[in-house]
This record gives sequence, C-alpha cells and structure tokens, in this order.
Amino acid sequence: MSMSPDPALSCPFCARDFEPLYEGVFVFSVLDRFPVSEGHALLITRRHVATWFEASVEEQNELTQGIEMVRRVVELRLSRRPDGWNVGFNSGSAAGQTVAHLHLHLIPRWHGDVEDPRGGVRGVIPARRDYSPGKAER
Repeated sequence: MSMSPDPALSCPFCARDFEPLYEGVFVFSVLDRFPVSEGHALLITRRHVATWFEASVEEQNELTQGIEMVRRVVELRLSRRPDGWNVGFNSGSAAGQTVAHLHLHLIPRWHGDVEDPRGGVRGVIPARRDYSPGKAER
C-alpha cells in the first residue's frame, strides 16, 4: 500500500524561505512574490491547513488581528500611503486558490490604479461586478 505524499513537502509556504514582515504564534506574513500592487502582503498560517474552514479558531483570530499589524508594516515600507485596501482569501480551486495552504491577501490600492475599481472583490465574476440598479436584475 503506497502512502500519499505529505502536501506540506511541496508547499511553497511551508518552505518558509521568505523574510517575514510579521511573526505571530500561529501566523506569519511576507510580501507576495507575485504582487498585484506594491506592498501586496500575505498572512499565512504556520500550520499547513488548506482553507479558512479547516483552520482553528486561534489561527482565524490571529489572521484577522494580523491584518492591522501587517497594514502598518506595509505602510511604513511604501513611498506613499495607499488610498484603500483589498483584503481577502480564496478558498478552494473553484474560488481561484492556487496554493493549498491558507493565506490571506492584503493588497494596497491607489486611486487610478485601475480604470473602474467599483465592485472590488465582486470582480471575480466579471458579469456580476456591477450591481447598480437595472444591471443586477437579470
């Protein structure tokens, strides 16, 4: 009987070859290697767990609390203060998760960085991004 390989062995977050921005008991933070914008950071659980829904309450709490700490660190590193932020995670491949290790994105945003930012994270399904009257009623 063959054993399935440990997913942590091939996990880029478990390798931890990053310089941390923040380190907590259950979570650490790094700059994203493929940033959406300057200062794009990730908060990552130390324990290899695939999604938010598999994380412990302690891990979830520290991820949430870490948002503010990492925001402060990122703002100190940036040459200008962001006008806004996107914060979120993808849970499962159908939602766009490409690394099966829980991580939360903290993405600095500036006025004019995209033509029309309305809808924010709703843009994951482009046809549903604009929910103004008359458009959402399909």
